[in-house]
Amino acid sequence: MVNSLRACAILAALLGAQAPLAAAHGGAHGHREGGAPLAASAAFDAEGGLWAASLEDRRLVLRRSTDFGRSWSAPRMVVDASERVAAEGDARPKLAAGPAGEIYLSWTRPLSKPYTGEIRFSRSLDGGRSFSAPFTVHTDRQEITHRFDALAVARDGRVFLVWIDKRDQEAARARGLDYRGAAVYYAVSDDRGASFRGDFKVADHSCECCRIALAPLADGNVAALWRHVFAPNVRDHALAVLAPDGRALRVRRATFDHWRVDACPHHGPSLGVDSAGRLHAVWFTGAAGREGVHYGRLLERGVGGERRVGGESAAHADLAISGTRVALTWKEFDGARSRLRAMVSEDGGEHWREMGLAVTDGASDQPRALAWRGRFFVFWNTQHEPLSVRTLP
Repeated sequence: MVNSLRACAILAALLGAQAPLAAAHGGAHGHREGGAPLAASAAFDAEGGLWAASLEDRRLVLRRSTDFGRSWSAPRMVVDASERVAAEGDARPKLAAGPAGEIYLSWTRPLSKPYTGEIRFSRSLDGGRSFSAPFTVHTDRQEITHRFDALAVARDGRVFLVWIDKRDQEAARARGLDYRGAAVYYAVSDDRGASFRGDFKVADHSCECCRIALAPLADGNVAALWRHVFAPNVRDHALAVLAPDGRALRVRRATFDHWRVDACPHHGPSLGVDSAGRLHAVWFTGAAGREGVHYGRLLERGVGGERRVGGESAAHADLAISGTRVALTWKEFDGARSRLRAMVSEDGGEHWREMGLAVTDGASDQPRALAWRGRFFVFWNTQHEPLSVRTLP
């Protein structure tokens, strides 16, 4: 199986596709019939309203549900069709809610050159009724890769935006030097998204096209997990703690699968922190003998409680945490249909119960795990059931 995975990764890199690597056996084109993208995000606000951000008629829109996704409001347009928005695979509009009812949105705007982009941001301070004019977050304005943004609100209300950036690769190449992959950068807002300070570098040599996972910590910092390119071509994961003053703390290797591949897998991780301060992660690897999705607790040295998630075709897992309870969701493709599955642990990842949630024979997005006041939900945008939400028993 690993040979086929590597072949798919190399093909995706050569074509510049943003379809996930596992789509070769995941059956999810990420588009509705007619080509409309399915990539979407969801988040609960401070009052328990569930928001969904997606593209409709090339416009970035929001919908809100007050009944856990059983019904949705009419779409509220954030930007019109003149603003291009990346919405496929690990590139999608990002959505987060603040403690005082703020709604934050970020996205990657593709530029004219292939694989280039800039990170854009807009906010609402009136419950989603209106949104600020979008602006570019980073100060570097070269027409290069600033893509695959990740958005999080820290415990103190600060807004963190993290992205993949190739300015250091461009500078190295201009000097005739080799440079592995890209880099991870971030910016911070202290004023509820009115402005950002930053272009703070986290690390060199990140993977180029995998999503970044963020988890707010109790001390106001934010943990970040991303696929890294360890010399010479090992694409495992690295972890760092991002401080609001621009320092990247405790940068270290987080997973040890030793997956050697010279292409981006388009398959990023998910990260969460429990009430005991433990970091839980779920990720994908194509390493020989370990192919598939894995869960584990990220320790200072190594991974604890690691286990395989799902079957051979499991892909694009996500997790949510409430207290010490953990929920995982992912999808599997059997050659004709995609199956949405989930696992729940009541004891911090020691024991699990697994369940099936849904099946579709059409295109589908990557699932999202959500938590609200001790309850777990799975958001899944599919061709046949747009913006569907399942409650985990």
